[in-house]
Amino acid sequence: MKTDIQIAQEATLWPVTKIAEQLAIPTEEIELYGQNKAKISLSAFKRLQDRPNGKLILVTAINPTPAGEGKTTTTVGLGDAMKQLGKKVVIALREPSLGPSFGVKGGAAGGGYAQVVPMEDINLHFTGDFHAITSAHNLLAAMLDNSLQQGNPLNIDPRQVVFRRVVDLNDRALRKIIMGLGGRTEGVPRESGFDITVASELMAILCLAQNLTDLKERFAKIVVAYTYEGKPVTAADLEAHGAMTVLMKDAIKPNLVQTLEHTPAILHGGPFANIAHGCNSVIATRMAMKLGDYCITEAGFGADLGAEKFYNLKCRLAGLQPDCTVIVATVRALKSHGGVAKGELNQENLAALEKGFGNLEKHIENMAKFGVPAVVAINAFPTDTEAELAWVEERCRVLGVPVALSEVWAKGGAGGLDLAKKVVETIETKPAAFQVLYPDEVSLQEKIATVVREVYGGVGVSYTPEARKQMDRFGELGYGHLPVCMAKTQYSLSDNPALIGRPEGFTVQVREVRLSAGAGFFVAITGAIMTMPGLPKRPAACSIDIDEDGKIVGLF
Repeated sequence: MKTDIQIAQEATLWPVTKIAEQLAIPTEEIELYGQNKAKISLSAFKRLQDRPNGKLILVTAINPTPAGEGKTTTTVGLGDAMKQLGKKVVIALREPSLGPSFGVKGGAAGGGYAQVVPMEDINLHFTGDFHAITSAHNLLAAMLDNSLQQGNPLNIDPRQVVFRRVVDLNDRALRKIIMGLGGRTEGVPRESGFDITVASELMAILCLAQNLTDLKERFAKIVVAYTYEGKPVTAADLEAHGAMTVLMKDAIKPNLVQTLEHTPAILHGGPFANIAHGCNSVIATRMAMKLGDYCITEAGFGADLGAEKFYNLKCRLAGLQPDCTVIVATVRALKSHGGVAKGELNQENLAALEKGFGNLEKHIENMAKFGVPAVVAINAFPTDTEAELAWVEERCRVLGVPVALSEVWAKGGAGGLDLAKKVVETIETKPAAFQVLYPDEVSLQEKIATVVREVYGGVGVSYTPEARKQMDRFGELGYGHLPVCMAKTQYSLSDNPALIGRPEGFTVQVREVRLSAGAGFFVAITGAIMTMPGLPKRPAACSIDIDEDGKIVGLF
């Protein structure tokens, strides 16, 4: 079987102008970045405001396992399949980060014959959005430290600086640093560190902003430090938000590309699904809903993280009304949740499948709580046996959930026709009655408890003394109405990655609470969540190369 990059490089791409023509976007509303990718002007977004919204479909998954689930691949393949059914569909995805591309995970443009292209560009620098975010973020950090150096007119307590720098690479050596060394002219010495760019609050803001003005207003609200008296210091206090917005003037425009089957795809933004909400931008999603009769998007990690945040955060803050949820699962991943080691997943094991099915069942139950009908997509692997596939399909039918086998990795859109038909049928016959899980006015503790109880299946929440102190402080500062973004492991419904399947009777501990005032939510941190990943023993970068003709190899 050919590799993903081989398939992508052998594909014949249409000029992106032709993709724009499919969507009736005039040439004056796109800005070309070469022949195969472009930015869509915000003037197009304004022009489309009065057009009716298309149906909104979210693709999510069970908790990730080493076996792989294929959420992006399913999203792309479903879009291609719906196009083959004659539907006007637009795919809305996140942009990949350089960190995972050069680390262990690889790229995020789909796989096999269900990819967005140009795959190499998308997985590398693309149109420079992440570089713009990195620059704007670090400009604010530099202006903060300059204020400390220039007499500290804002009375900032250096021990209460909460804004770190970012870089879009996995570099564990930068997690904790001491800066300002070398004498009085080199800055004020203090402890700090780096996060990866996708963990930046600016990334979350980009993906929630409604327009350029909203982006600037959100930047102004970013809390970077506290004074000696405990008062928050914002980007507006440093007079940085205007210049930051200038650096983001192009990055706020969504990017237009295509799938291998020339289905339009809008890629924009990519916040961490742990520390942030893990969804593409509101602007891109809304634009896709205006341009197509169906918008297919995804959210990071499993439904307990990505889908929960898509509904409780993105839909709440942007006023979106979703119509259908597609939950991706694989036989291999369900057996993994049943306790089977990775090396033994190719062997038929109905007992392990039954044990691991509880994970999928819990996610099905959770999606129903949001009032959005669900369809299960079984992402097919060659090692799946007929007995295993039949078992999963029957269990889903018993639960009253439509289920379809998806073979889009091997067959492209043709392998997702059954899934596409069931998604369309579900939308047409089961109208959504969307609701968030908690109102704005309840306490932060109740918001956290609701997510732990209703989504994770836990029995309670414990807090470190530091977390309680932080919640009290934020309440006193007037931020208590904000929703909560839960940062926890993606591998388990609990905060313990070892508790696979469907654990019960567990308590989640919140060890820290952070304020993302610009994004408009709290971040409740559980477990050992890192905002700066490290590289594995042999990074993917070791296998990535380019020949004298400019052909890239080893990128996946």
